[in-house]
Amino acid sequence: MQEIPSNCHAEFYYSLQISATVYTATVMPDCRPWFNSHTVSLFQKNNVLKIPKSIQPLIDDGLVDEVIRSLMSGKEAQVFLVRCGNEVCCAKVYKDVVDRSFKKAVQYHEGRQARNSRRQRAMENRSKFGRDQQEVVWQSAEADALVRLAAAGVRVPKSYGLIGGVLLMELITGADGEVAPRLNDISLSSEQAIKDHATVMSFVLRMLCIGLVHGDLSEFNILQDSQGPVIIDLPQVVNAAANNSAKTMLIRDVANVTQYYSRFAPELADTHYAEEMWQAYEKGEIRPDLPLTGKFEFPTEAADVDAVLHLIDVAYEEEQERQERMGSH
Repeated sequence: MQEIPSNCHAEFYYSLQISATVYTATVMPDCRPWFNSHTVSLFQKNNVLKIPKSIQPLIDDGLVDEVIRSLMSGKEAQVFLVRCGNEVCCAKVYKDVVDRSFKKAVQYHEGRQARNSRRQRAMENRSKFGRDQQEVVWQSAEADALVRLAAAGVRVPKSYGLIGGVLLMELITGADGEVAPRLNDISLSSEQAIKDHATVMSFVLRMLCIGLVHGDLSEFNILQDSQGPVIIDLPQVVNAAANNSAKTMLIRDVANVTQYYSRFAPELADTHYAEEMWQAYEKGEIRPDLPLTGKFEFPTEAADVDAVLHLIDVAYEEEQERQERMGSH
């Protein structure tokens, strides 16, 4: 590493995540030209990152100063660590619809509305313009949901805005300053699992109170920071009143989360929070402070065999996808 001139004083902070080190520095004004000219050789040698095309306009406009590294890649987007001034943020770049592997996306589009009637008609007619508008609605759904959920008391990353198909948002970190892990990457005590499960159930309840269902909630879409769970990945969020699959998705979301926490607290396995919440929702009795018990009395009339078989098929597909995810991490 090259020696820093003696008249330059810098205070460094760093965090190590996976195999890449993220550096930020506060530099005396008279030394900034030297620092700027040596940043790559000092900190990013052998770690050259190609800037995504969709992020380049944000750099050109001064909204993003630097792309640090890729943080993660999912089925619908890739997330990058970027520097905006003195803050390290996340930039979520949505993949083109042809490159996304999100299964049964049409289920999630049901009930979504464009902001004007012409665009809505184009979406319904599936014209090229309509498909483009549907993509805009898909991308904006997450940014809108983050704002609404934060206002409702759900812990989610703070949204800084959707710009040109790139969602800028808060980077969630742990107490050590590193990127907060997903639930799938950690183990919990029984006591902590019970506490955090209750927290996530309260988040799911608050989401339903404002008419939203996550639609893809699992241990892969929840981070754990020093204060507890933080819900992420919301482009597929659905309108509970307008989507016919909302109840099924809610039950699946809660089942996924409960299955994870029950690894550490087996008593959670025999709970039915989703059914309890949905019943209150249908009766118009849902509210953020609704006491949840996890108990539910199922109707005694004959079961709808077709509906049961459909749920089994959905559960099988979800388990296959879960296994694929676990195999890729």
